Amino acid sequence: MLEKKALDVQVLHVAPLTSIADYLVIGSAESDRQTRAVADSIVDELSRIGQRPLSIEGTASGQWVLIDFGDVVTHVMRQDSRAHYALERLWSDAQRVPIPDESSTPTAPPKRRLVRKASPQETV
Repeated sequence: MLEKKALDVQVLHVAPLTSIADYLVIGSAESDRQTRAVADSIVDELSRIGQRPLSIEGTASGQWVLIDFGDVVTHVMRQDSRAHYALERLWSDAQRVPIPDESSTPTAPPKRRLVRKASPQETV
């Protein structure tokens, strides 16, 4: 996200609050084109390490692109859409996860397989 100049990137730990995902990653972009570029960059980068999204929504409009990786759901939104929907306020009880500075992480984090959680309806 950061290499495509995403703005105000936040990571929220939502696992204690919902079964939808463990983490939400939220970032802003200044235009529809940048929103799509950030989303494409995320998908490309994670695909290189074998993590393919379960689904991608919103690339046609570029206002809000949602990328579902199972345990991690990423929202890339235009700044005006992000201000309007205020996901951080909606998930205000979620713990914010600090994002390490890219220059301070000399090695890549260990690979973690992203698995989609079953919804309550699927487990019955």
